[in-house]
Amino acid sequence: MALRRAVSEGRRRVVVMTDRDKSMSFGRAAAAYESGRPGYPIDSVAWLLEPIREPGRALRVADVGAGTGKLTRAVVELGADVVAVDPDADMLATLRENVRGVPTFVGTAEALPLPDSGLDAVVMGQSWHWVDPEAGSLEIGRVLRSGGTLGLIWNIRDDSVGWVRRLTAAMGGSNAEVLLATRGPRVSSPFGDLEHRVWRWDRLLTLSQLRDLVFSRSDVIVASPEKRARIDAEVDGVVASVPGLAEGGTAALPYVTHAFRARRP
Repeated sequence: MALRRAVSEGRRRVVVMTDRDKSMSFGRAAAAYESGRPGYPIDSVAWLLEPIREPGRALRVADVGAGTGKLTRAVVELGADVVAVDPDADMLATLRENVRGVPTFVGTAEALPLPDSGLDAVVMGQSWHWVDPEAGSLEIGRVLRSGGTLGLIWNIRDDSVGWVRRLTAAMGGSNAEVLLATRGPRVSSPFGDLEHRVWRWDRLLTLSQLRDLVFSRSDVIVASPEKRARIDAEVDGVVASVPGLAEGGTAALPYVTHAFRARRP
């Protein structure tokens, strides 16, 4: 496990947060994550599973990096038998409250507590950017049957809209946003090239949900009180420019959903 590196400078102690620290911070804000983060368009999740669907047979699917179950719910809705895996027990506790009957396991994409060749699909929402692509691909390949599918999906705010762009500037960009804006996700053996599809849609959200969205981001969760106060003030400025939110109503937050899939030989 990656560790925090502390550097002493006189009486100051500077703590450097690693990506591992950030990826394990979400349980501290599980309620905000559940409230603030959007679900996934059902068509995009259906597309992830399309290559392996068979009439009359329920798919066996693991949602890895499942968090509070945003993606899990869509997979269940499509009729699959699902297990949820996440490294954070607090996130899984929230998932169990919201998605009844789904077995949960603590684990990571690089170390799955699942048997060999037992799954038709592994799906991951908002999480592959935290994964070592070589180790994760190899381990997911182990638990998938031949012909099984790896599906990766992200919801990204549409920054082509002015107030959304200002919101991103206020709270800072994420690792996922950088990844998708540059080279895109990478997978390794035993998987080949990734197919890619995009969906555009709007989510109506309240001011409370917007604030939860901001607080659910790892950089904000681990921020110092001073940085958090600055982010809050800048978000307040954005809110004041959006009539629906400023007046206590709702606003349409536009999203671009990026979905990727690859088959195991």
